[in-house]
Amino acid sequence: MLKQIPKLVDILSDRRFWAFFGTGLIVSVAYMDPGNWGTSISAGSEYGYQLLWIVWLSSIMAMLFQYLSGKIGIAGYSVAEIVRLEWKNKGLVLVYWLLAEIAILATDLAEFLGIVVALNLLFGIPMLIGTFVAILDVLLLLLLIRKSFRTLEYAFILFVSVIGFGYVYELFITKPDFGSIVISSVTPALNPQTALLAVGIIGATVMPHALFVHSWLLKNKMSENGKKFDKHKALSYHKVDNVISLIIAGLINAAILIMAAAAFYNSGFTVATIDEAYRTLTPLFGSLASLVFAIALLSAGISSSITGTLAGQSIMESLTDFKLSPTIRRIITRVINLIPLLIAILLGIEPLQVLVYSQVVLSLLIPLPLIPLIYYSADKNIMGEFVNKKITTVVASLFALIILIFNGYLLYQTFFGG
Repeated sequence: MLKQIPKLVDILSDRRFWAFFGTGLIVSVAYMDPGNWGTSISAGSEYGYQLLWIVWLSSIMAMLFQYLSGKIGIAGYSVAEIVRLEWKNKGLVLVYWLLAEIAILATDLAEFLGIVVALNLLFGIPMLIGTFVAILDVLLLLLLIRKSFRTLEYAFILFVSVIGFGYVYELFITKPDFGSIVISSVTPALNPQTALLAVGIIGATVMPHALFVHSWLLKNKMSENGKKFDKHKALSYHKVDNVISLIIAGLINAAILIMAAAAFYNSGFTVATIDEAYRTLTPLFGSLASLVFAIALLSAGISSSITGTLAGQSIMESLTDFKLSPTIRRIITRVINLIPLLIAILLGIEPLQVLVYSQVVLSLLIPLPLIPLIYYSADKNIMGEFVNKKITTVVASLFALIILIFNGYLLYQTFFGG
């Protein structure tokens, strides 16, 4: 480990690394989207710091899987593209594409709902009207990618900074117990009462669209900047970019749970939803605390929504011959996701209940990218000199098994747990 420090210093002092840096941040917002907010807030308010170790475990697993996805991109492929090339049955590829699109829709629903809730909290916009206003993030996406993709990466630095600084402030005012944070971080503890929330944290952390999009983004970056970054140098940059970005995402996820534990658990409040957290913060810590919370939520919703759009574009380009602009694709996705939200609002159903079902769908579909990701990154015929080491494949397979078992438990409890 110590031998790697000089190499890390060299990379961080290399201007070319900072020209490369940014892809990891675009992917990292998938790990701090509104779905994560809901599970982490519930876990912190109900059980204090007990489940903090699950947040760190999820972040470590995500770090490895995103590294593998990016490495496939540097090798010249996207995960979805390999599926199309290797699977000879066109009907099977079509089914795979349709399931992948369902995963994108389910992912977008969480981000869409986060934006709608944030607009309601910040500006008092009714949920019904907010569903239409939230479609306007299409214009933001169009604006960001019009000049260059690098502009989008700069925007994500801003988005992540808003979320991060927002939670630095929340932690400052809620004054968490750092001794309990350390103990809960290194002491795995699970019981029947906390198991379902622990599963929810993992299920909301490792997301199908993030595994798809990382490889596609780096494949495109390499094709556009092949002369600037040779593959070996790009892999070194990718490792550092990936680690930095997902450490930031892990810290923000941990901060959400820690804030909920310090603000609500210690005060005797059990908070089940994002809007409850907002409304409870005001009497406890003042209106500024809830305002910062809502601004961070809006930033998380918009940025993770853009990542979802890019993931959808990567799937469509890689698995079909269809070509749609990101803007048209975003409009189509938004219109489709309007339907369940409008039905829920008009029938008086809690919209955040729709979010729960979307997470169940994602739990069912996580094997779509996860299994091909591990299998093909270990295939020397595809990866060449960038093929996984055996220990990497073993660890990745173990992590995948943990996720599938946890998601299976979540599904069982959802449908048969009573």
